[in-house]
Amino acid sequence: MKKLWDISAPVQTGTPVFPGDTPYQQRWAANLGPGCPVNVSTLTLSPHVGTHADAPLHYEAQGASTGELDLTPYLGPCRVIHAIGAGPLVQWSHLAHALDQLPARVLVRTYSRMPVDRWDPHLTAFAPQTIERLAALGIVLVGIDTASIDPADSKTLDSHQVIRRLNLRVLENLVLDEVPEGDYELIALPLKLMAADASPVRAVLRELP
Repeated sequence: MKKLWDISAPVQTGTPVFPGDTPYQQRWAANLGPGCPVNVSTLTLSPHVGTHADAPLHYEAQGASTGELDLTPYLGPCRVIHAIGAGPLVQWSHLAHALDQLPARVLVRTYSRMPVDRWDPHLTAFAPQTIERLAALGIVLVGIDTASIDPADSKTLDSHQVIRRLNLRVLENLVLDEVPEGDYELIALPLKLMAADASPVRAVLRELP
């Protein structure tokens, strides 16, 4: 059996969210016991909690929702590139060592250990020019192990605007701590949420033949 890497952040009470977003909350609508054969939970959360896919609706007024997205970018060959300690922005120089024969999806690791239990206001984002150059190489999806492809305090979301203009897809809050650099099969399908601007994903990497 091919090896799998689970690259999804755990979602639970206390999972960090972007300041102002709705945190994960869970209550029990029904409890297993006399007269009730099941447990049933009710969830309240931002669709940006944990590992997630942004839809164009997140950064474009008339953009597509997650339920309207073509799933093709979220499934297929990808490359994991390490840019640990890159600083505020992932620059082209941080990726240049691993760009030969690039598949159509690139996931970038910036943390030695991804902070799944706390918000990081100093997260590493993508330089917009880096995304533009990746797109010129045929990339259809970029991913990162931080909460955003833009700096946490950005008001212009320049990298999000690049993916809007170039019609790219994005994954954020990946957990790549245990994943060596190299090529894998990515599987990270968003839910069919017909009016949502993002969706949680259960992202995994599978060993290639």
